[in-house]
Amino acid sequence: MRPWAERVTTPHPARYSTAEPETWTYAWQVISWLGERPKRAETPRLSARGDRRATTKVDITELAPDLLTYLGQAAYFELGMFESLSTAVITAPTLAAKEGLSLAAGRALSKHHGLIDEIRRRDGEPASVMGPFVPALDNFRAITAGEDWQELLLSCYLTGGLLDDFFIRLSDALPGDIGPRIAHLLGEHGGADVLVHELSAAIAAQPALESRLALWGRRLVGDTLLVARSAMAVTQDSKIEPVFTELIAAHTRRMDGLGLTA
Repeated sequence: MRPWAERVTTPHPARYSTAEPETWTYAWQVISWLGERPKRAETPRLSARGDRRATTKVDITELAPDLLTYLGQAAYFELGMFESLSTAVITAPTLAAKEGLSLAAGRALSKHHGLIDEIRRRDGEPASVMGPFVPALDNFRAITAGEDWQELLLSCYLTGGLLDDFFIRLSDALPGDIGPRIAHLLGEHGGADVLVHELSAAIAAQPALESRLALWGRRLVGDTLLVARSAMAVTQDSKIEPVFTELIAAHTRRMDGLGLTA
């Protein structure tokens, strides 16, 4: 099996022309680290969503930002996911696909509203709390939108799944009872099986899609891990790597489930 450094497509420098220099430097660090990961069979499995079992691999409290920062980034991400899924609804080729994807879009909006409620419980103003994350997440959504409907669906499935997993993982460090509430909110069924159904049907109808979507899926993981990295309160690779290992393992299983080579 090829090492991760060869299987993950590196984010293109031009995409980060407006980013801070250290952001692009870290992108290369991510890709270098991926190349050193063990074989997939040896990768630890990610706990089921909402499963808050203790882990000895990393002290997650060291990674989590302050509460409103966490809520603002997660809330705006879910709003962006709603917008992307709404675009998928608009451009869907069949009425059945539109109906199914509308449920997925509605679920993303429900997650957004749940996070907004948590912000307001703490006397935060949602637009102000989300505001700092708008430029980076809008850019992320633009560069992961894909060239067509199938690439957009794959992006929603893979980036949405990876970052939901990530925010659930960080919720372990949130104070009081908010952590379990957030894990439950983000771990609820989000319409992923609709995306899998439509993608599987498209690949079956057009076998040539498989290689193109596999390449697109490999490209998405690098950009998505940069978003996860930006949410962490620490910079030491030794503290970040165990979490990334779990996220990549789950990403690989999603790709495998579609018959795509991760």
